[in-house]
Amino acid sequence: MSCLQTIQDYALRSLGYGERLLPREGYTLCEHVTLIGSGMIWNVYFGAIALAAGFFLATVVALGKGARNPFIRKPSEWFIFVFRGSPLFIQFFFAYFLFLSLKKVSPVFDAFTSAWLGALIVLFLNTAAYSGEIFYGALRSIPKGDVEAADAYGFSGLRRFRRIVWPTMLRLAWPAYTNEAIFLFHSTTLVFFSGFPAWQQRGDALYYANYFADKTFNPFVPYPILAGYFILLTLVIIGIFGAVNRRLNRHLPQEARRGLRLRLNLIR
Repeated sequence: MSCLQTIQDYALRSLGYGERLLPREGYTLCEHVTLIGSGMIWNVYFGAIALAAGFFLATVVALGKGARNPFIRKPSEWFIFVFRGSPLFIQFFFAYFLFLSLKKVSPVFDAFTSAWLGALIVLFLNTAAYSGEIFYGALRSIPKGDVEAADAYGFSGLRRFRRIVWPTMLRLAWPAYTNEAIFLFHSTTLVFFSGFPAWQQRGDALYYANYFADKTFNPFVPYPILAGYFILLTLVIIGIFGAVNRRLNRHLPQEARRGLRLRLNLIR
């Protein structure tokens, strides 16, 4: 089988298109690269959707934690504490068995036992908790002079938040939030090893890398390929978030702008 034929057969296999059965013998490098790359579709799906939805919940949680009213502040504090204080793997485990129990009560919860929805909810809540803490720290770091200037110009309430507080909060939080985004995408590799089953062997990149490692007894081919895919994904994230960071800091003098830099540490 040529490499082009392999790509046609397995490039979208993780989504249910192409060959139904996985390779059984003669595992080629092209099959490794194609199938692991096919699984990356799920990693990108989990990370992108959870990050986009979690961004808005994180903003709400950060504002809630900074509220004076204890009935608003305490739920936000406990939400952050629970999801930051427990391992993500355990969160997947308990969420899956919770959804299984709810499925017995009502068929409405049937979809929640599938990774595409159940695991996505866990990732969404987890990143919202971490990002909420990051945004809360940035919220407290906003210079008082900015808020006082907004008051002097007659900005108040929602208008002050939308024009002054929220953009400044994002600008201060963005470098740390970029790290959280990278960590989230890396954490998606836990989905199919935590409890959510891979239906018809349609798993993510680590699922296929582990399949090849088990069949060939040689982990030094599939896992470096997997690492290479995630390095490329990390570079894409840094590029996108770097562009947003430049947009957030466009009003500052050149020497005062906080840029995102990729630094290779040879010694930690």
